[in-house]
Amino acid sequence: MKKIVLLILLLTITYGFSQVSNGKNFIDQNYIDVTGRAEMKIIPNQIYLKVFLNENDNKGREKVEILEKKMIMTLKEIGIDIEKNVSVADFSSTFNFGFLKKTDIRKSREYQVLVEDAEKVGNVIAALEKNNISNVSVDRVDHSDMEKFRKDVKIKAIKAAREKAIFLTAAIDQEIGKAIYIQELSNAYQPSQSNINYQLNSNSYASRRAIAEVPRASFKKIELTYGVSIKFILL
Repeated sequence: MKKIVLLILLLTITYGFSQVSNGKNFIDQNYIDVTGRAEMKIIPNQIYLKVFLNENDNKGREKVEILEKKMIMTLKEIGIDIEKNVSVADFSSTFNFGFLKKTDIRKSREYQVLVEDAEKVGNVIAALEKNNISNVSVDRVDHSDMEKFRKDVKIKAIKAAREKAIFLTAAIDQEIGKAIYIQELSNAYQPSQSNINYQLNSNSYASRRAIAEVPRASFKKIELTYGVSIKFILL
């Protein structure tokens, strides 16, 4: 039994040594090391609005529940799918202790409303403003196919690195072989900054002017930037 185990061990060591002797570490080979970068700009089709309802903010001091009903009705009228595109982001109550120890509870609630373009954003803000709901701002933007775009940019970065390696080696009358090392470099995902980013106050002239200009506003594109480092064998 000991002889069999020893034989297997010897065979394993011999095979491993043979692999090291016959194969080369990529550092011991002639290679070219290049980097490739690619960028993509995307128009967002997912715009997340933050709608804040507060009993203290509206003119008539209406209860949050009433403001909520008005908001939902308004959003339905302009074509927003309430079940899919509206969600509660936060809920809070504050206690104000006034004269004669009477307790007054002021509630607030924050919602997230998803829309697909700047024009829709303008419609939502203007419609809510008419119902004394003016604390609206753009929270963030995204795109429904973001993962696909990320993959596309990475592929473009790899192709850019290969093209660079080809024309550099051609200058010394050589060619590249297979890639022996690929490293993904630091990548950047820069969300777009919107021209529509109002914290509206229904009593201000500036607010009314902003609402009038909203439908003509637009969003900057989301920027994706990816880089790779690749080592190709020199033939």
